[in-house]
Amino acid sequence: MNQRERIIRLWFDMWLQQKDLGIDDIFAEDVIYIESWSPKYENRITVKHWFEEWNTRGKVLVWDIKQYFHKESQTIVEWYFKNEMNDGSIEEFDGMSLIEWTSENKIKLLKEFGCNLNNYNPYQHGDVPQFRKEQANWF
Repeated sequence: MNQRERIIRLWFDMWLQQKDLGIDDIFAEDVIYIESWSPKYENRITVKHWFEEWNTRGKVLVWDIKQYFHKESQTIVEWYFKNEMNDGSIEEFDGMSLIEWTSENKIKLLKEFGCNLNNYNPYQHGDVPQFRKEQANWF
C-alpha cells in the first residue's frame, strides 16, 4: 500500500472509529471537500467541524475500499459505504472519490460520487422502459 492509499484508508478509519486520528495531517489547510449529495466544505477547520458534528448524529458502519487508481497528483478510490443515523435510518451506496494531492501528499480536493445500490433493468419486460415510481436518489 503506498502513502496515498494509507492516507485514504486512515480517513475512512477515522469515520469507522469516530475519532480524529490526524485530520490536520492529511488535509491541506485550504482543502475543498464536496460530498456526493452537494454539501461543500472549503477549509480544513470546516472539514474537522463537520466530522466531529456528524459523528454526534450517526455512525459509519462500513466503508470498504474496492480499488484505487493513481495518475500523477490524482487518485480515484472506489468504495462501498453504509451508515446508521441516531434516528435509525440507514443509508448505503457504492461510491467513488476523486482526490487531488499537494506536493506534500496532503488532500487539497476530495470530490465524492455515489451510485444507488437498488439497480434494475427498465427493459426487462420489453422494448418500452418501465421505470420504478420512486424518488430518485441523486448522489
